[in-house]
Amino acid sequence: MTDSSLKGTGASAGSGPRPSTPARHRLDGLFCPESIAVAGVVPTPGTVPYDIFYNILASGYRGTVYPVAPGKRSICAVRAYRYVVDIPDEVEQAVIVFPANVVERALKQCGEKGVKSVIVISAGFREVGPKGAERELKLKEICQEYGIAMVGPNCLGLINTDPNVQLNASFARKMPDHGRIAFLSQSGALCTAVLDYAREKGIGFSKFVSFGNKAGVTEIELFEYLHQDPQTDVILLYLEELRDGRALIEMARRVTRGEGAKPILAIKSGRTPQGADAASSHTGSLAGEDAICDAVFEEAGIIRVNSIEELFNSAIMYAYQPLPQGDRLAIVTNAGGPGVMATDAAVRLGLTIPRFDSTTTERLRKALPAAANMKNPVDVIGDARADRYTAALGAVLDDPNVDQALVILTPQSMTDIESIARGICAIHRETAKPIACSFMGAADVQPGIDLLQQARIPHYILPEWACAAMTDVQRMRQWRRQSLDEVERVPVDETAARAIIDAAPPGYLPEDQALAVLEAYGLPVPRYKLCRTADEAVAFAEEIGYPVVLRVVSPQVVHKSEVKGVTLNLTKADSVLGAFERMLRQLRELAPEAELHGMLVRPMIPDGYEVILGAERDPVFGPTLMFGLGGIYVSLFKDVTFGLAPISRATASRMVRRVTAYRLLEGARGGPAADVASIEESLVRLGQLVADFQRITELDVNPLIALAADKGNAVADVRIRLSE
Repeated sequence: MTDSSLKGTGASAGSGPRPSTPARHRLDGLFCPESIAVAGVVPTPGTVPYDIFYNILASGYRGTVYPVAPGKRSICAVRAYRYVVDIPDEVEQAVIVFPANVVERALKQCGEKGVKSVIVISAGFREVGPKGAERELKLKEICQEYGIAMVGPNCLGLINTDPNVQLNASFARKMPDHGRIAFLSQSGALCTAVLDYAREKGIGFSKFVSFGNKAGVTEIELFEYLHQDPQTDVILLYLEELRDGRALIEMARRVTRGEGAKPILAIKSGRTPQGADAASSHTGSLAGEDAICDAVFEEAGIIRVNSIEELFNSAIMYAYQPLPQGDRLAIVTNAGGPGVMATDAAVRLGLTIPRFDSTTTERLRKALPAAANMKNPVDVIGDARADRYTAALGAVLDDPNVDQALVILTPQSMTDIESIARGICAIHRETAKPIACSFMGAADVQPGIDLLQQARIPHYILPEWACAAMTDVQRMRQWRRQSLDEVERVPVDETAARAIIDAAPPGYLPEDQALAVLEAYGLPVPRYKLCRTADEAVAFAEEIGYPVVLRVVSPQVVHKSEVKGVTLNLTKADSVLGAFERMLRQLRELAPEAELHGMLVRPMIPDGYEVILGAERDPVFGPTLMFGLGGIYVSLFKDVTFGLAPISRATASRMVRRVTAYRLLEGARGGPAADVASIEESLVRLGQLVADFQRITELDVNPLIALAADKGNAVADVRIRLSE
């Protein structure tokens, strides 16, 4: 900086303020500010406050920067101000790096100054305990009072690589390259590692945000902004806690489907109980229920991955390559073993290894030696040089049966690695089909890898990783083609259900009332009656016809098996009388405190497949539905999936088909196919029920007997638990 910088009001780090756009988004002040005040700067290099101010200057930022440093005349030769309110010009964004006990006062002054966008880097808030949580709450109140969009506190900062902005408002060591990938993270420390990883891999970013404790702007609002961002093609997320899981899922559905869809890939930590405990201690939060998280992420189009490597493997495949027209993969290799391993991985993951047409086979035969394999995967033999690779790759990419290609190279003494890489790059420039590469090795293949990465051709250490990334791209492609499902209400008798639920005390509804609630919402409940005497039970059995079932109804009996409270297949009046008296006697012996409401009598349900329809009110996601294999198998196999209630018919269909047991419902091994449409209808109705009544905390229809196609289904047992 020259001395003239001291005479003005701030430092212009670039070529001058960027022209304002006509329509400003609420978050534009964070990503594209005309001016920035860095509040809490110190003149000591190597400290967070100094490094953030220096990074803004050094990144080529196009606007004006004002250091706020009480007691200092200048920072980096730029005139300093005692307080934000002392700056004579308008300030669009403030980056606060004061100690935690000063942040509240600084934020208040930002509000008084009219600053609408703030990044709070400082730590010492919710993550340190109750006192920090109180400080954080005060920050939220100030932001609400003044309409401030705040990122943080306890974060690394924010980066926008847009050449028209060039903003590095973070304490990351270096400005990343410009790219088409946006990265959002709750962990600031992880961000520094990711930036270093990306730099080594040649991966660029459009936006890079560490949102820390997310007391203000959350990943949900960032999703909405990035969905409209022309610089971003794919969104990556690292998340430790879910506070409003339902809002996250609803926003993700809008981002990943339909017109202008963008994929979201996420790491959600806390998969294990130990990991969840670590997340809680690190961020002052609790992880959401992992099984539900997996299912609803998938339903929303969020691809959940397990590692940073996997996150970027899939992201670069999507961001750097054309979208494939299908899942058909051609493999070109100079080593048979890796080619076979890649083929196995591709098939296992759901990709197709197609046959080549006759024209392709003839081209390969002319270009390759007789010992080469002309089928897919194409083995160009270990002594292959660039001419064989380019001939084979060009031929398979021209094949109408091929949608994408994977090139595998193992370094051998005669392998001209850099020439092969250049040949692949040349073909890449001419084709509209995606290409991925796996140059297996380390030092020997690095020059070729560098050429591929410079050309934005995804490279993978292992061929199997490439296949996994291509599979994820297929999932992204499928989500792009789906429209946003609309949830339509089905006709129900809500008044009848409400009369029962509103009058009931907390705890489990008696079975007859639970059945009445399901009946009011149109679920397939067989005829039933609560009978208080044996004679009444016989009379109803005669009315509906044998065989019948008797079931104990008592508010103190949740699990009927514990009191031998169910008798099946009663075929005549004497057996009903005998069962009634025997069950009454057993109840008095095994649960003498239980109050008997009566015996529920209903017809025997024909044999069918047992499935479970469940619901719970999850603290993160709200009313949540479950579907899976029912009866005694639900706890044994845990073959279930989840959805957020209410659900559309399309979602119900996907839930039913997502479980492994769906093959049984289709009629596996010659068995009859179940009435799947009726199951889906029941799921839709159950979803509407739990969404309508906040008091329902748990609900199990277990089992629902799935009868043969066109025969419907029948509720065999139900439990509904109500809150206060």
